[in-house]
Amino acid sequence: MKYISLVAMILVLILSSCGGKKATVKENKNDSTQTVKDTCRYDNEKHLSNIKMLTFGGENAEAYWSFDGTKFCFQRTAEADSIMCDQIFMWTLADGDMRTQKPTRISTGKGRTTCSYFLPGDSLILYASTHKAGDACPPTPERKKGAYYWPIYETMDIYVANLKGEVVKQLTNKKGYDAEGTVSPKGDKIVFTSDRSGDLELYTMNIDGSDVKQITNELGYDGGAFFSPDGTKIVYRASRPTADSSVAKYKDLLKRHLVEPSDMEIFICNVDGSDKKQITKLGKANWAPFFHPSGNKIIFSSNHKSPKEFMFNLWMINLDGSGLEQITFDPVFDAFPMFSPDGKKILFSSNRNNGGTRNTNLFVADWVE
Repeated sequence: MKYISLVAMILVLILSSCGGKKATVKENKNDSTQTVKDTCRYDNEKHLSNIKMLTFGGENAEAYWSFDGTKFCFQRTAEADSIMCDQIFMWTLADGDMRTQKPTRISTGKGRTTCSYFLPGDSLILYASTHKAGDACPPTPERKKGAYYWPIYETMDIYVANLKGEVVKQLTNKKGYDAEGTVSPKGDKIVFTSDRSGDLELYTMNIDGSDVKQITNELGYDGGAFFSPDGTKIVYRASRPTADSSVAKYKDLLKRHLVEPSDMEIFICNVDGSDKKQITKLGKANWAPFFHPSGNKIIFSSNHKSPKEFMFNLWMINLDGSGLEQITFDPVFDAFPMFSPDGKKILFSSNRNNGGTRNTNLFVADWVE
């Protein structure tokens, strides 16, 4: 039994190390040249180093740092752990990876959740959830060939929980979809997406849920918003259907509480919604944007250069739309980048090193400017 356990442990370590065509460096040892793998990094990923895999199996995404940069919250589905649809968890970076330890669940374990974010002080986390409408996971849209839809659950509202997982406040209670909330680095505002106007628009509110203001008003989906490092601007993804057929399709899907995220670009605006600018004009799906620590660039996920619709990599671009640069090179999926508050590290989700499965895992890397 000890031998079997040892073999199993070795297999786990082998499977959890990043393999494949990765970057290598040369070192001299005993007058011979040896190849040492930077095991999770692809050759062209010059802005990333010391990449570490944090989760091992399931669907792990939208990992966002605490204000002090020592921990992060994220959403996870893992049927092997009886997590049948996304729930919110928290992890402390100093604890290493999650091979032998379980992350702390913050959400109730009921319904479906999304988009968690720390509040100032790092003792509270906001997230969106359907749990008040029922314990079961709400249905997911059927994936048809050539079409992929995001559900817009009418029962999603934004809640605040403490680190023990106890809900301490409900921030939204309007009928319809309220979700995708993130917090300003200044600690004063929350931006979120809602369909309360009949379209999917961006809104801001104070940390306590007061003073709700609509800041976008064009037809199309506006969402996935984040504040700039100084809290004065907002970056977001948006669809802008213009042709009659596209408008009709968008409105029809919205009536069925669905969005097709295949045609989105990156936009920015001031925190009050003024001075809106379209940053990308790349075509296909450009989403999951986040500000570079300088505030002068945007990192985002895109399939605009991919031969396959579901192949996404991270890209970076200047605020004037110039200087487009590819950051990651996984042949399947990289998304949800977030720089640490000090700008030294980056969290992201990827399908790299998943053994050919559909698992999406979390990775952390040192950022190389």
